[in-house]
Parts: sequence; C-alpha cells; structure tokens
Amino acid sequence: MYLRALNDSLTKVMKNILVIGATGQIGSELTMELRRRYGDSHVVAGYISGAEPKGVLKDSGPSAIADVTDRQSMKTVIKQYNIDTVYNLAALLSVVAERKPEMAWKVGIDGLWNVLEMAREHQCAVFTPSSIGSFGESTPHVKTPQDTIQRPRTMYGITKVTTELLSDYYYMKYGVDTRAVRFPGIISNVTLPGGGTTDYAVEIYYAAVKGQKFICPLKPGTYMDMMYMPDALNAAISLMEADPARLVHRNAFNIASMSFAPEEIYAMIKKYVPGFEMDYEVDSLKQSIADSWPDCLDDTCARMEWDWKPQYDLESMTVDMLEKLKIKFAK
Repeated sequence: MYLRALNDSLTKVMKNILVIGATGQIGSELTMELRRRYGDSHVVAGYISGAEPKGVLKDSGPSAIADVTDRQSMKTVIKQYNIDTVYNLAALLSVVAERKPEMAWKVGIDGLWNVLEMAREHQCAVFTPSSIGSFGESTPHVKTPQDTIQRPRTMYGITKVTTELLSDYYYMKYGVDTRAVRFPGIISNVTLPGGGTTDYAVEIYYAAVKGQKFICPLKPGTYMDMMYMPDALNAAISLMEADPARLVHRNAFNIASMSFAPEEIYAMIKKYVPGFEMDYEVDSLKQSIADSWPDCLDDTCARMEWDWKPQYDLESMTVDMLEKLKIKFAK
C-alpha cells in the first residue's frame, strides 16, 4: 500500500529501461525510440536465445537475455542494469496462439507472473500491452466502451484479459505500477509481423510497392481498429510517462486511430499506386478471429486521463508507408 501511495504521488520518471521482446515487431522499434528519448545506454534490449539483436539494434545500446519463462534471467538483467521500468512485449500473436495454446499461456501468463514478481521485488514499473483481442463476440462492436464485457473465445484473447486482471491485481495488492493499452493492429514499414490477424494491413503495402497482386485473407466489410507504428510507440511511452494521479484506469486503456475494411485500405493504396490489384481468398481462422473483435474502439478515457491523441489517419499513413517502403526496396 505504501508503494502504491508513493507511485500515485509522483509523476513517473524512467531512468533504466528493459524492453522484453526487443527483437519483435513492436519491440525493435520501441527500443530504438526509447533510446532516442532516454539515451542509448539506459535502454536494454531483452531477447531470447535464437532471437538476438542485429544491426543498429545491437550496436546502439546494451542487450541481454531476458526470457519471461526464466525468472532468474530477468532477475540478473534487472539487478545488473538497475532497471526501474519494464516494457514486457513477450507474447504469441493471435493466429499462432490458436495453434499453440499451451505455449501462448506459458509465455503470456506464466511469463507475466514472473515479470510482475520481479517488479514487486525490485520496485519496477511494468507495461504489458493488451489488445483488441481481449474482447469477444458479445462485446459491443461499434465504439466499444472502455469498461464492457470481455468474453473472448481465442487463447490469445483469454491471455490478454488475464493480463489485464493480473496486472491490476499486482497494482492493488502490492503497489506495482502497472499500466497498459489495448493495441489495435499495428502497421509498420520496418519489421514484418508474424502470425497476427491484422497482418494483412502490413502485407498489402509490401505487395503494392513490389508490384504484386495482393491476396486478402479477410472478406470485404471486415472492420478492425488499426494504428501506425509511430502512434503506437508514442502511446506506450506517453502512458508510462503520465501522471499516475490522473489515471482512473490502468490495465488497459482503449486507444484508437483508424478503423477500415480491406476494400478501403485497398482503395487508398490504389489512389497512389493506380495499377495495384487485390483478390480475396478468405482464411477461415483469421476471419473467425476478426469477426469476434470490435469494429472500432471508444478511446475517450485515454484522451481524458493522459492526453492520448493519434497523429496518423489512413491516408497520411498510406503516403508515409509507400514512401518509406519504396526507399527500403530501392537499397
């Protein structure tokens, strides 16, 4: 209780940060953005064996093994680098989690328990993202409220709801400063995703720039919330920097930027790449997962409690994605 009172009286100042899952789609870019803001030596890229950092991610700052399923490995890193803030991005994405439910639980929940225990012992703040996947078919799909029914039927969604509840538990019982957002689909021009239901919204840009016909795995009219990576990074960091005295909610905030169906992102890309073509070949697993998720979220609470505001919409993201990918493939 004393720790919680102390946390609630002071604005969070991050000094030494550990990013778990630093070589993943979000983690690789989040690590670099944190280094830009806080200094290279103050942000440790945590990874698991076989997924070591490479290139600028490796060369720009410290890195260390930080496997959420191995509590000792995290304890070693936290003590060695005097970590006060942990961004825990370890998880299996939605489609992969359905195929490997036991592993999804081991990484997402048993791993989270280890992270939270280390945070409790060493007084670290913890960011563990949730997802639009934490909702289910019985959730209101349009302008989904911050506080509403959450009854997902996928292992990915089940682990995300559990993440929210367990993170809140550690805040209420032990005073661990836990915070989270519910990420929508994240679109990036740097790192391809792997095994998510929203992956098509990244892959479609790659196909357009390469001059390939895109085969869409979702049917027309399938709306889902999406977000450009710069906004996603800013959301994660801004929430961890927010004045805790303003936070009514913690785990986890709805955040929103744009919502579109496959035919709408296709039309936007075709505006700038006139010869681009797309056909549909529906993936039944991905479609069933997408149908259970919200069409769009109400992010009023995030806007009120920590001044959340996205910078990109579908058109501005499309212009930037196409420009960056053209440069990338020209090298």
